[in-house]
Amino acid sequence: MSDVEHWIRHGVEMRRPLLVKQSLSQSEKVIIVGGGLSGMSCAYRIAQKRPSAEVILIEKSEHLGGVISTWTEEEWVCDLAVNATRAHPAFWRLVKDLNLSKQFQPSRPRAKSRWVLLGEKRHRLSPFTLFKIGPLRLLRAIRGGRKGGVSVAQLLPHKQIADALTLGIVNTTSEHVDADFLMPSMTRFGPIPPLKNSRLKKQIKATYPLFTPKKGAVASFEGGMYSLIDALQNQLESMENVTVITGQSAESPQSVASQFDVSLDSILWTAPVLETDRELTKLSVFAVGYRNEDVAHIDYGYGTLIPDASIPISGILHESDLHHSQRAPEGHRLFRIMAPHARWDGDESKIEESIERLLSGKKPVIFRNLGVQTIPTYPPGYMQGLSQKSIDCSYAGWGVSGVSITHVVDEAERVAELF
Repeated sequence: MSDVEHWIRHGVEMRRPLLVKQSLSQSEKVIIVGGGLSGMSCAYRIAQKRPSAEVILIEKSEHLGGVISTWTEEEWVCDLAVNATRAHPAFWRLVKDLNLSKQFQPSRPRAKSRWVLLGEKRHRLSPFTLFKIGPLRLLRAIRGGRKGGVSVAQLLPHKQIADALTLGIVNTTSEHVDADFLMPSMTRFGPIPPLKNSRLKKQIKATYPLFTPKKGAVASFEGGMYSLIDALQNQLESMENVTVITGQSAESPQSVASQFDVSLDSILWTAPVLETDRELTKLSVFAVGYRNEDVAHIDYGYGTLIPDASIPISGILHESDLHHSQRAPEGHRLFRIMAPHARWDGDESKIEESIERLLSGKKPVIFRNLGVQTIPTYPPGYMQGLSQKSIDCSYAGWGVSGVSITHVVDEAERVAELF
């Protein structure tokens, strides 16, 4: 495949390094550690590309899916981690290959608005947000960011807006996040596209196998993101060259290589990273439901990011506004609340007080703590260090070079293309 074809197929994901040893593609037995979306996608794409190879997927818990989880209670439906996907042809290709196209639809057009709470006022995110930063100030910061290794706070010199962005993605404030990791196109990290950006976007747009997504829109599955995990698991279990093992932990790549009598070259580690000095952050997720009349004053939209550290909530997502499929009983709206543990002491009454102030003074119909997400940090300079890292085996997944759902699905294709 030519360089141009790679860029058309993968887009800006080509800027992110692959921590995959070339020798992995020569393995007749591939051991994938970690049964989350990344491990499952890699197992599927590798087994599909090389039917003669034996692919073994091992997962420490009793079920596959990793961070992807969907909570349901009667007619309420809420995703705990990823709830939708931004446009990327690799994700569309996976949906098509798994015969999920009827369940996969774009978000509701009315739900495009996104807000940031600045002080006591909500600011609608738009091109005019640049004026909050200052266009010239932003341009100077972007030029400075191209030297590499800077933080998102340095790249976007408006702390509240920058913090809102990073809290909504990696659960920490902008001075602690590598700009090359979060915005590689803006910092010009990695390889340079062989085509002009406008030409590249046009050619990528023509490759979507289902519907062509509109700018700014997202898409999701009827019944939540776990629909994807179910379909992937069913597909893997039907493939003759794939073995899925659950309830088995892995101490290290070396222990896995010894157990399965293979070299480290045959190991693809997609589980959480093993580095003991890498900081992790935690985030609790709540589902909160109201009757329509009790939140009639809340605008219809995607949600609000909250950078104010004095508030225990960092984001409110409008679950039932966003998705094409029903997420709440008729006459109700559902909101997903994110509470970083760096702000919140575990007292649920403080979350209730915050939603009363930010959403409605009325008592919610439903209030559920859905669980905790653990998210690795990506400090300034992370990507530069990653591109120079020597590896003992191959690595992929959330904890390596990207956190978006489109990244891990596209990365699985890139890995499989080596076979």
